[in-house]
Amino acid sequence: MTSAPGAPGRPAAAAPAARRDSAHRRRAQNGGVTHFRERLTPSVGIWLAVGILVPAITLILAPISLWLCLLAAVVLYGGAMVSLVATAPVIEVTDGVLRAGPGRIDRSYLGAAQAYRGEEAIRRRGPLLDARAFRVMRGWVSPVVTVEVNDPRDSVPYWIISTRRPEELVAALRASQPAQQ
Repeated sequence: MTSAPGAPGRPAAAAPAARRDSAHRRRAQNGGVTHFRERLTPSVGIWLAVGILVPAITLILAPISLWLCLLAAVVLYGGAMVSLVATAPVIEVTDGVLRAGPGRIDRSYLGAAQAYRGEEAIRRRGPLLDARAFRVMRGWVSPVVTVEVNDPRDSVPYWIISTRRPEELVAALRASQPAQQ
């Protein structure tokens, strides 16, 4: 007989144990200890740019109804903020896995990692970008890291990942490098 935690027939102490087991499973699924984690949330400049919605909506709807105008401005600005945060990719390096946005790759298939800033980062995201590369890039994050893929069955030559902390990401990738066989 199965019942909810705290329900009759199930001891109350089972709920915290179930949460610990769940946390342990998540940690194991992520590949072990986390060496690096970053969420690519929008910068202040993006929030200000999205703020242009407010005067635009005011110009359109103010002649119709001031209350409708204010309500629409708040709802659209809030919706834009929520969607930007909710869709911000996470970059994570654990003992066994590199995860960038929707992509996940076992660390044993990764080669050299290189950080780029400034003009070189722009060239890596533009003219030097291989169309086959796996990309997790955001326009509001300039620095990038490239990570070679050493899987002969994979047509992706490398991953290119936007990050505000490229040197830390490269150091985490090198520190968590699995032993070569």
